[in-house]
Amino acid sequence: MTAPSLDFVHQFVPAAPPGAAHGGLTLLLLHGTGGDEHDLLPVGRAVAPGAALLSPRGRVLEGSAPRFFRRLAEGVFDVPDLVARTHELAGFVAAAATGYGFDPARVVALGFSNGANIAASTLLLHPGLLAGAVLLRAMVPFEPDAPVRLPGTPVYLGAGRFDPIIPAANSARLAALLDDSGARTTLEWQPTGHQLAPTELDRVRQWLAASALA
Repeated sequence: MTAPSLDFVHQFVPAAPPGAAHGGLTLLLLHGTGGDEHDLLPVGRAVAPGAALLSPRGRVLEGSAPRFFRRLAEGVFDVPDLVARTHELAGFVAAAATGYGFDPARVVALGFSNGANIAASTLLLHPGLLAGAVLLRAMVPFEPDAPVRLPGTPVYLGAGRFDPIIPAANSARLAALLDDSGARTTLEWQPTGHQLAPTELDRVRQWLAASALA
């Protein structure tokens, strides 16, 4: 389902009927570099079968590859662009909640790589917009100028032990930054690189259920 009045190319899958598993939850699916609005729909269905799925396409092109914000080099972000694009994404989520009628207080981001980075930025710049987040292969988006308060917000960080793109110290710093904000942060290391591990979606599904988000 699409809504042309909303300013991101996107897909929306309505939630299962009330009372079903994950009913009332909306997953904001944020793809990695080169992905699109279809990439993470199977992931959303796998980890939260009854949830609504809102999956936008990044509006920045790196060559022909969609992204959610610009970077200057691998691992080096264009922070002013990241900040501006984060505000755009937050506005899109609010407009989509009105347009599609889902509960804006029950939105959980699930992002991979570039999508996880803008999800982390959204947590820091728009506290309270997201009820929680699953950040798969995320980096510290930027260091906030002022303390951020995310009291009790559940956040799952999935990091690759052998990730050639994200140093282990960066993953640990992101976890510490979220912990310092008051978030309930779970950092789990997978025996893999930047790709997802075979059992990782099972862990995300279990975490969603255990975090009272489902």
